[in-house]
Amino acid sequence: MRFSARGIIAALVTPLTDSYTLSERGLRSLIDYQIKGGVHGLFIAGTSGEFYGLSREERREAFEICIDEAGGRVPVYAGVNGITTMEAISYAQMAQACGADAISVLTPMFVSLTQEELYSHYAAIAASTDLPVLLYNNVTKTNVNISAHTAVRLAAIENIVGIKDSSGDFTLTSEYIRNTRTMKKDFAVLSGRDTLIHACLAYGGHGAITACANIAPRLMADIYDRYVAGDLAGSLEAQYRIAPIRMAFTLGSYPTILKESLELLGIEAGPCYAPVGPMTEEARSRLIELLKEAGVLT
Repeated sequence: MRFSARGIIAALVTPLTDSYTLSERGLRSLIDYQIKGGVHGLFIAGTSGEFYGLSREERREAFEICIDEAGGRVPVYAGVNGITTMEAISYAQMAQACGADAISVLTPMFVSLTQEELYSHYAAIAASTDLPVLLYNNVTKTNVNISAHTAVRLAAIENIVGIKDSSGDFTLTSEYIRNTRTMKKDFAVLSGRDTLIHACLAYGGHGAITACANIAPRLMADIYDRYVAGDLAGSLEAQYRIAPIRMAFTLGSYPTILKESLELLGIEAGPCYAPVGPMTEEARSRLIELLKEAGVLT
């Protein structure tokens, strides 16, 4: 298997109608905005995509719309998150049937797992599909952490091709990189923290799966594109410009800042699934200031 997970991969929100159904028009518009903005891949039905609110059929519909709209221009990574191994396997097989290029698997939520149980979980999912598999570590959301040792063990499985690390613990990210860098295959370590993308690249990482790309795809792509072109100062400047927006995620319950930013940019995103509500007027005013300062909103 030869699949290279690298670059800026947009962790798409899931546009919803006012009645909380999937907005096909909104999703297609968002995907077009991302690709024109220069992202290198699309990640559908992840944390930013409120996967937990999607029914099984809505998840399938989101996969199909994203794959169709991407049209092979960039790879599509399908989120196949589930608490049980059987659930995740069923979504993995759905993603393969829909024509996804790869899948991303978040650690199970709510249950407390040993590293051996976590290894068995991912190994079983990888064995159930021909698709490339990305591990997804987000300990602050799931309370389950993929250790560097477990990541190395899993990287030895042929179709496990990388890991997204949203832990915010750069020592852990760096250990993923250090301990997999000499493996025969090109195992990708991707930042899941938008403030650490440049640092991840400098340490030998491969890019990022990023929520901020929803808002500013070109700016996020510049962090990677300028870095690989040798313009390290330009890459770092793009990283500096996006940092205030990422830090502003606390202005509302996640992912409302993403959706309200898109609405301000004229892209139909709709509400978040309740109980997540809209931002306050004060918070929205501050968001507008930050978007203007970053050059995203005029």
